Amino acid sequence: MKKRALITGVTGQDGSYLAEFLLEKGYQVFGMIRRSSYEKLDRIAHLQNDLELIQGDLLDQNSLAAAILKAEPQELYNLAAQSFVPTSWNQPVLTAEFTALGVTRLLEAIRQINPKIKFYQASSSEMFGKVRTTPQDENTPFYPRSPYGVAKVYGHFITVNYRESYRLFACSGILFNHTSPRRGMEFVTRKVAAGAAAIKLNKQTKIKLGNLDACRDWGFAGDYVRAMWLMLQQDRPDDYVIASGASHSVQELVELAFSRLGLNWRDCVETDPTLFRPAEVEHLVGNAGKAGRTLGWEPRVSFADLVRMMVDAELARQKSA
Repeated sequence: MKKRALITGVTGQDGSYLAEFLLEKGYQVFGMIRRSSYEKLDRIAHLQNDLELIQGDLLDQNSLAAAILKAEPQELYNLAAQSFVPTSWNQPVLTAEFTALGVTRLLEAIRQINPKIKFYQASSSEMFGKVRTTPQDENTPFYPRSPYGVAKVYGHFITVNYRESYRLFACSGILFNHTSPRRGMEFVTRKVAAGAAAIKLNKQTKIKLGNLDACRDWGFAGDYVRAMWLMLQQDRPDDYVIASGASHSVQELVELAFSRLGLNWRDCVETDPTLFRPAEVEHLVGNAGKAGRTLGWEPRVSFADLVRMMVDAELARQKSA
């Protein structure tokens, strides 16, 4: 009999890669989507015949219970959130409702309906924020620097609390930045890849970016969803940092992307102070040693290969548009 999994946020970058991964593993996959997401199915269009989509909303406890009752999953992956950091300053309360309280609603539904469901919570390196130590691991204190980061800390600790209070198999993956050709256009990696391709094709002449000195630990989303699955295959639940272990500045990202297309980035990039964050997270780099030892996980796609993958995909996309 096929294993059953329910993915919230299935229409997002991570949800689409995870759905692919689980289908390849022979799972029956259910995706929970909000009604407003029905128009945004492009990332899972190639999977729609293999997925069963269920309406549900992290703001609505009853809809979560109904989705769990319908899917009857052995594994539930919570990837839904208000996930764009800059938006969290404009919509801090909504961010908290989705990204913090939404986790509680899901955990409570699991506790009441079937406490044997294995639960994955998408935590974030943004929880570390103003970092205390480098690199960051599972024992590094949190110091979030955005409403998004604060909400993720709540989601993380409510998952720990339900695990310890009710003995749920509940794990948190503290994922560092991960991207792909399916990343939303509002994220800097996609913005840079799309801008470089558009300039190469003479569709525009410049792109505007914020802080070029900000450093992140970027990996490939397809690698990171594998780690999510591995967490739920262990004998006991735990929390894991998932990261490449290498830090790169936005400027490095820009240099690689534009050089891939034979362009000089200095001719094409303008710095826009309005794109700087109110409170910047300057330097995030993760130590995924625990995931390596316990899960046998390591990233397969390098940063340079990831940037090339994104630029090539964007060029092909824009040529065919």
